[in-house]
Amino acid sequence: MAGTLYLCATPIGNLEDITFRVLRTLKEVDLIAAEDTRNSIKLLNHFEIKTPMTSYHEHNKIEKAYQLIDKLREGKNIALITDAGTPGISDPGEELVRICYEEGIEVTSLPGPAACITALTMSGLPTRRFAFEAFLPREKKERAAILKALVNETRTIMIYEAPHHLVKTLEELYETLGNRRISVCRELTKRYEEKRLTTIQECLSYYQEREPRGEYVLIIEGKPLEEIEEADRKAWESLTLEEHMAMYEAKGTSRKEAMKLVAKDRGLSRREVYQALFVP
Repeated sequence: MAGTLYLCATPIGNLEDITFRVLRTLKEVDLIAAEDTRNSIKLLNHFEIKTPMTSYHEHNKIEKAYQLIDKLREGKNIALITDAGTPGISDPGEELVRICYEEGIEVTSLPGPAACITALTMSGLPTRRFAFEAFLPREKKERAAILKALVNETRTIMIYEAPHHLVKTLEELYETLGNRRISVCRELTKRYEEKRLTTIQECLSYYQEREPRGEYVLIIEGKPLEEIEEADRKAWESLTLEEHMAMYEAKGTSRKEAMKLVAKDRGLSRREVYQALFVP
């Protein structure tokens, strides 16, 4: 029988956050695939885990994935760990999981720490709906496209950022999204953990005067639905009835639903809209 790939969540700071199940699994598997073996050996040594380890990272994620698949086919059980947190979240583990499914290899996940969820729960911002963007792309055109797409995002937005890019990212967020509420979390679960619920403008001013240190998770307020509805209202006020219908149909809305929306916008009945548009 083929082996199983275990996705093992490891602490993002405080070593006491590791679960008993993860510890047992790391001791029992045949091999541990780690994003950075030099970093992970400290964790393994702390818990006296002697399991062999191999590297699996961004630069070998495809070639090495198939090597790991071969071992899994031989019946070996493998644990995948990242530098910190849950494998597959903003890390190359997602590629290994995808390939395992393609190759019919069993995959299971051992839940535990994740920086994005940890920050979200303590952010003071809405948690029911959220959009996780991880690190924004560094390529200028792609980055601009992502930021533009976030302008009308109504869900709470989560972004990772390194200290040396933080001020630039805050400048772009302020320019693109406006002065929304933001919760800035750094050094999560560690001794100097810090969280600040503020605004993007105030946060930018704060870090322009103070050097950012540590890894950051930015939790940003989504755009209020009322603002989107108001923008939609203004968009159709200068349109004819035909243009108003076309505006909704251009978004992929069915004719029946578009008529319903036009009627609601204009305070008319659907019958009145139908007669005005389609009855000679």
